Amino acid sequence: MTVEVFGVDGIGEVEPGADLAALIAAAGVSLQDRDVVVVTQKVVSKAEGRLWPAGGTPDQREAARQAAIESETVRVVAERGPTRIVETRHGFVVASAGVDASNVHQDVVALLPEDSDASARQIREGLQRRLGVDVAVIVSDTFGRPWRNGLTDVAIGAAGIRALRDYRGRTDAYGNDLRMTEVADIDQIASAAELVMGKLDGIPVAVVRGVPYDDDPDDAGVRPLVRPAGEDMFRLGTDEALRQGAGDPVALVEARRSVRDFRPDRVDPKRLQRALAAAVTAPAPHHTTPWRFVLVDTDEARSALLAAMRQAWADDLADDGTDPDVVRRRIARSDALLGSAPYLVVPCLVAEGSHEYPDERRRRAEREMFLVSMGAAVQNFLIALTSEGLGSCWVSSTMFCPDPVRRALGLPDNWDPMGAVVIGAPAGPLPPRIPRDHRRFVVER
Repeated sequence: MTVEVFGVDGIGEVEPGADLAALIAAAGVSLQDRDVVVVTQKVVSKAEGRLWPAGGTPDQREAARQAAIESETVRVVAERGPTRIVETRHGFVVASAGVDASNVHQDVVALLPEDSDASARQIREGLQRRLGVDVAVIVSDTFGRPWRNGLTDVAIGAAGIRALRDYRGRTDAYGNDLRMTEVADIDQIASAAELVMGKLDGIPVAVVRGVPYDDDPDDAGVRPLVRPAGEDMFRLGTDEALRQGAGDPVALVEARRSVRDFRPDRVDPKRLQRALAAAVTAPAPHHTTPWRFVLVDTDEARSALLAAMRQAWADDLADDGTDPDVVRRRIARSDALLGSAPYLVVPCLVAEGSHEYPDERRRRAEREMFLVSMGAAVQNFLIALTSEGLGSCWVSSTMFCPDPVRRALGLPDNWDPMGAVVIGAPAGPLPPRIPRDHRRFVVER
């Protein structure tokens, strides 16, 4: 096999709104079917206007860069001094959220494209229209690598080419079964293209010819390269993990999200039990243990629970005079979440050991004290699930129909359901956290 890699000259400066396929075609490149066209992220971001304004001084430019990084960050993985390794909303784990101040005018910094796969598809379709060729397109960017010095180009977007070449289940020349081998074809092609593009040569497009590749009939783009949270053995940097083990869990608390879309993967019972062990370390009044966590393990138990809740909610909404179509839609949304999540846990409050008082004021305060303890246990549970690489979401629905829930699950009368926690491996990148200024919620006296 012979592979040829050559750069495309004559692209020139790319301005916002530019048609990259038109620019490539106008450069006079001679493309053939099954070529791979590699386009750098920088020109894609320029063409799509993914530029963040920056001031003229070095300090202003750095402040703008930091603000852009904040806007693009979903999760901080590690930080040391001014360097931050973060997860972007695309699912990429990369330094500075991919925000870059090189090869752009000094009054802006460049962000990653909103959807690099869509960018690659647009360029591919444009080349097909203009030149009549069937090519694959890769959008590349420069990433660092754990455990190795130096940068290399990788694919952050792709169209018309399968990301991974899967050798699992095959046998090598010595008769060994291959169980783990998946080769990131598009990363290797992106890295080869960088050899002719360089960082300072002003060549943002290259063609890789002669490399065999599989088509991408599912239009998956780069998604297969993004490692799911549940499979990530290095969710945090070393310093961050040590800080959490030493009792500084701020980063882990901030990493928790309400996840409502899960992969069908089975929840590892060992992870679940570790999270439950963390849950019951919550503070409790009068040296009591007011928490119970009901593990809804069987399909029969879940079906009975959902049926009881469904009927109770439908009756309540009907009593409110709610339109039947609205009732059906609301119940369908609830069933979709509680019914499809890989695992379901119902936390319950058991106020054994609470003090009896003759007046309503102190009885109410006693109840609220136990409720605060229950809330602390649920939050412990959610954070511990996050540390185990699991997504979760607390929903309040069981609190509105305690009697039907107790009957469906066979619980004692003094067990008060406190919502439900749905659990599973997140189906995709976690949603970005909406920033809140904590000072809005703080009063000093």
